[in-house]
Amino acid sequence: MSRPSAGRLLFLLCAAEALSMTGFAAWPGLLPHFQAAWQLSGKAAGAVGGAFFAGYMLAVPALSGLTDRIDARRIYFFACLLAAAGCLGFALFASGAVSAGLFQLLIGAGLAGTYMPGLKALSDRLDGPRQPRFVAIYTSTFGVGASLSYLLSGWVGGALGWRAAFILGALGPLAAGALVLFALRPVVPHGAAHRPGLARMLGVLADRATLGYVLGYAAHCWELFGLRSWVVALVAYSAGAGGYSPLAPATAAAAINLIGIPASIFGNELAGRFGRRRFILLTMAASGSLAWLTGAVASWPWALLALLVLYNIAVMADSAALTAGLIAAAEPARLGSALAVYSLFGFGAGFFGPLVFGTVLDAGGGRNASTAWLLACGSLGLACLLAPAAALFGKRPAA
Repeated sequence: MSRPSAGRLLFLLCAAEALSMTGFAAWPGLLPHFQAAWQLSGKAAGAVGGAFFAGYMLAVPALSGLTDRIDARRIYFFACLLAAAGCLGFALFASGAVSAGLFQLLIGAGLAGTYMPGLKALSDRLDGPRQPRFVAIYTSTFGVGASLSYLLSGWVGGALGWRAAFILGALGPLAAGALVLFALRPVVPHGAAHRPGLARMLGVLADRATLGYVLGYAAHCWELFGLRSWVVALVAYSAGAGGYSPLAPATAAAAINLIGIPASIFGNELAGRFGRRRFILLTMAASGSLAWLTGAVASWPWALLALLVLYNIAVMADSAALTAGLIAAAEPARLGSALAVYSLFGFGAGFFGPLVFGTVLDAGGGRNASTAWLLACGSLGLACLLAPAAALFGKRPAA
């Protein structure tokens, strides 16, 4: 198999990432329908949304950690089969919160074997000064995949029903798995000669340079995935409270996600220019504050959309900077383990973010109360408002 150019390699993995995520936002994209049809409380809806990230959290130590010893393209293909099975199972058998949560677990486990293993596949085949920029482009493609999933689930679900939306969600991972398995050349991972084990992952946490990025990513994911899990329901509430909506909720969510993509890429460039630690702490303080402002205008559709755009830009601005910083700080031989720990903490927080949001929404008066949305949105910003007060990166700079 011929070696692809760096640009072609990046394009291939970014395309595969977007395809692998077609089922990612099917649940949040259709959440208003499920809440009404299944009579779900905010806590139950948040638990189903969080189950996706619980599945990721449970699977990522094995699937991402194995990429230190096994070519990531093989892990990627297997995980795509998991994601497709979860989407298809949801379409055929989901009938309430419990069954929906079980299939969300499986879909999330699939992402655990594609997102960071895809980044490992890129890092194993590319090094040098362009690597941080390529990492930023790859990680920002997550937003493309999320936007595509919001659009497809909203359009297909509205036209053909929610089961059809999940069936479509199963097709993308199958295409992505085949693309990565057959288009990438085989490689021997950097850590293939090293013994695996818990000690390698604990070593990541013992290194203060990598620990800072791990904790920063956890705060970032609490906010990001809480927002992505509830943004469609938030826009739908605003449309009802204001009596109109400039955009359909799923379309608005897709557009807001797309606008955040350049923020991730340019944020990484600014972090490299002005100092990664300083930039990350400033953007976290900004996003944490904007979370409360967004909740405060939840009843006003135009104001909400404007604040959601600004909020998502702030949330996404440090995404690639965190990941590129981790890759720069980690030893190449245990990069897969570092990415596993990084994802475990990040997507673990991603499980609790949507769940806490829904619980606060219920406690504040339910999904028809403006105060409840203020408090629920504010809960997203708590982690990032606390982060600037913490010593995230230790004494020695990592990047």
